[in-house]
Amino acid sequence: MKDGKVVVVIGHRMGKGQQVAAGVEKAGGIAIVIPGMAADMKLGDVMKENDADIGISFCGSGGAGAITAKSKYGYSSTSHLRSVDAACTAIREGYQAIGLGFLDVEELGYRVVETFLKKEKEKND
Repeated sequence: MKDGKVVVVIGHRMGKGQQVAAGVEKAGGIAIVIPGMAADMKLGDVMKENDADIGISFCGSGGAGAITAKSKYGYSSTSHLRSVDAACTAIREGYQAIGLGFLDVEELGYRVVETFLKKEKEKND
């Protein structure tokens, strides 16, 4: 966390991710959207550069960026997720890099940050 805010890196295969970023910011987090095509493959690099709490990777298969973040930097990862609920479950289970199919929706960013904050609060209580 940076200044008490959850840092979320978003890498989308088609260069999107702005809706998820809006949700992250709405929940009080810091969103870093990796620009350009194949941004998902840079997920681990940008997470490392920014000391991110969470990385979200989007591609058709739902996992390449998260798997690469694990292979290159050792981030705990899960992939092939297809829903907001699945992403929140992954955060509760302690995953740092999560891979989804194309799901650029504000609700995802908002709920992932809320889930992370709740988990951190429970850990510290």
